[in-house]
Amino acid sequence: MLPAGPAVSGLRLSGYFTAESFTGVLSGCRIPEYPGEALIIKLKPAADFNFMQVLNRGVFMDHRKLSPAEVYQGCDVLQLSFETTDELQALHDLSQGVHQPRAVQALKFGVGIRQHGYNIFALGPSGMGKHTFARQYLSRKFEDYPYPADWCYVNNFETPGRPRLLHLPRAWGNSLAQDMEKIIQEVPNALKGAFESEEYQNRVQAIQQEFKDYQQGVFEDLQEKARQRNLSLLKTPSGLSFAPVQNGEIMSPEEFQKLDEDRRKQLEKDMEEMQKESERMFQRFPAWQRDMRQKLEELNHEVAQYALGPMINEIREKSQHNPDVSSFLDAVQEDIIKNVQTILEGDKHKAQEQKQQHPTAMGQSGGREQIMRKYRVNVLVDNSRAQGAPVIYEDNPTYANLVGRVEHQSMMGALITDFNLVKQGALHRANGGALILDAYKVLTNPGAWDGLKRALISQQIKIESLAEMFSLISTISLEPEPVPMDIKVILVGSPLIYYLLNEFDPEFSKLFKVAADFDTRMDWDGEHQELFVRFMAGVAQQEKLKPFHKTGVSRLLEHSARKVQDQKKLSTHIQGLTDLMREADYWAGENGRENVVEADVEQAINASVFRSDLMREHIQEAIQRDIMLIDTQGWQTGQINGLSVMGLGDFMFGRPHRITSRIRLGKGEVIDIEREAKLSGPIHSKGVLILSGFLGARYAPDRPLSLSASLVFEQSYSGIEGDSASSAELFCLLSAISGVPINQALAVTGSVNQHGRIQAIGGVNEKIEGFFDICRERGLNRRQGVLIPESNTAHLMLRRDVVQAVETGEFNIYPVSSVDQGMEILTGLPAGEPDENGEYPGDSINGLVQKRLRELSDKRMQFASGREQGGES
Repeated sequence: MLPAGPAVSGLRLSGYFTAESFTGVLSGCRIPEYPGEALIIKLKPAADFNFMQVLNRGVFMDHRKLSPAEVYQGCDVLQLSFETTDELQALHDLSQGVHQPRAVQALKFGVGIRQHGYNIFALGPSGMGKHTFARQYLSRKFEDYPYPADWCYVNNFETPGRPRLLHLPRAWGNSLAQDMEKIIQEVPNALKGAFESEEYQNRVQAIQQEFKDYQQGVFEDLQEKARQRNLSLLKTPSGLSFAPVQNGEIMSPEEFQKLDEDRRKQLEKDMEEMQKESERMFQRFPAWQRDMRQKLEELNHEVAQYALGPMINEIREKSQHNPDVSSFLDAVQEDIIKNVQTILEGDKHKAQEQKQQHPTAMGQSGGREQIMRKYRVNVLVDNSRAQGAPVIYEDNPTYANLVGRVEHQSMMGALITDFNLVKQGALHRANGGALILDAYKVLTNPGAWDGLKRALISQQIKIESLAEMFSLISTISLEPEPVPMDIKVILVGSPLIYYLLNEFDPEFSKLFKVAADFDTRMDWDGEHQELFVRFMAGVAQQEKLKPFHKTGVSRLLEHSARKVQDQKKLSTHIQGLTDLMREADYWAGENGRENVVEADVEQAINASVFRSDLMREHIQEAIQRDIMLIDTQGWQTGQINGLSVMGLGDFMFGRPHRITSRIRLGKGEVIDIEREAKLSGPIHSKGVLILSGFLGARYAPDRPLSLSASLVFEQSYSGIEGDSASSAELFCLLSAISGVPINQALAVTGSVNQHGRIQAIGGVNEKIEGFFDICRERGLNRRQGVLIPESNTAHLMLRRDVVQAVETGEFNIYPVSSVDQGMEILTGLPAGEPDENGEYPGDSINGLVQKRLRELSDKRMQFASGREQGGES
């Protein structure tokens, strides 16, 4: 009740009404043009009335609007104690400039624990700087770790198809390889000098002469025995033979036949015996030859050993009598001695090849080149320049790039190989340290994931060919000795990949027991702001950008908070920050500035948006031309402006949707047309189903809910997902039920639960800005605004133009926490509170809804009763 009097002023009216509503009771008034505007009325004398009845659908109320300070958290430039970033102590280490406590603790734990299986998976969205973060942290951590060993492959002289592995102290591998190359170069000359020396030639001649003398002695002995029997020893092409002699001359066959029979038989017997004697003597010749060759071999061994000894012993002394190296050198020395003749004849073979114009290649000539290859050292991993344990990032983690490969050379239509063609992989280079890999790349390269797991399980790096593993080829290849592995593997990938592997790969959780979870945000306080600003200074130095003025830094901080949509947080998306700093530096150069200021950062942000917002522009143009129907003024029943967010890559923008509702008598169904058309996602469908629970529990707890309602996003031709429009759908539904129109100058976002509480949603900034852009194009009239969940207030970081409109009162943002509060703002009527019997005031929103639902319930009961009576009759 309002008292009679000359005037009542300063009240604020929310609702819809006409001037005729005040006829007969007011002597003068100014009708408010929009909800919330001050109402000045003057009552007629002695007017004592219920003002609610006069307004019918109007109520005096004052709902809170957000202030400019609540919709944007600015950075106070005065609190920045520098003029440009050049004055700051720059931070180049990402792990120190960005606060990631979980990731740091996980990396520290994963590196520190030495047990098997404690490898690390760094998970977080792309662009977080996970690779750089992990590499910088591990490089700093591994500086004091022991230097890793060198690994080499050498020829296995017993089984050439299985090269031997040498484990050598740091920097020994190259030294040994160089020493062996010297031996390969010097051995032919050293052997040539030794085997062409006068002493060697004399000793060879002496051995050969000994055999000749022995041979000559045997021949002379046979001759003497033959002479004593009147026989002569003859040399024929078929060997030695004996002939009878008479008077010092060999008898002819005719003369031999003229001899008497006894004489002839005696000579034949003597010739047969001498023939047998010669055969017995010559049967000893192979043994005599073997003896001579053995003596020559012993001589060659002695001479070669004499020639090789100083060179081999020099390497042996350098290697400090390393057992593996000594064993290898012994095998080399024995093989060189074994192949002395081929090595010495190498020049002759080479000359023949050049004459035949055949190129020399591995295994082609079979001469000195092929033999000398066997003495080389294949340095698989050289850590001579390592500073602490290695930290390796493999950009292309194919199977071969991870575990190594055996290369082949094509020759004469065949593929040939040897231990010199064994090549290292990333696991070899990182052995003794850490290996960083991109999980997605590993999983998408055939065989790479299985090869990595096999190495981690066996703790050995075994080089195998994928083609051989899958039996695609049958060529003979090498089987290098596996390399023992001591390594920490850090996989970097998205949370989706991590959880999929954890769910579907039973070996994953056994091998990657440490999860380093990278947060997308960090607290915006003094301590973290200082570190973050110093990191910006490091980025500027590293990228060779212009110094950033403190106004530019302030704008970067504000934009970082906008990216995470939180007034108390900063984004840790390093790629986005770095890209924005590069672009701001470009615009500063275009504007002729030596330092990057706020205007340059703002220009970079706007230019980036302009490059991406073509679709948004087309949608807004369609709305302005009334192709897509959106009202921003007037009142409509069962119609409301809902808000949604569309994402195009990294760019997100908001757009309004017209949501409408129609009701009729039914069985308590709320039909989601989007769901029926299979355009609705499960979360959106869930939000609509909640509406039925709310309506039944609040308005019809003790009677059937007897309406059939339909909800639809008008002019929607693609899928809809999410529950952020469920509150708008509920408001629209309540309007349709009660018959009370909704102010079309307002738009709504927020989800709702079954108790009528408005819940937080995502993309609140983009949604507000999307509706604001439409209103601005049509002209701001101080009536327009957006209803958002009160719990989203801390997430507001709106554009500067929106903040300015809020400051001037041209655009309004209402925080709401309940359905009742939202309906009061949208309709101008009080929501109403239930009495002890659960009855709402008849002129309230809840009362009108309750009344309408009861009417529908009664009609349904009458209809059902009528059908029963008709059936009885």
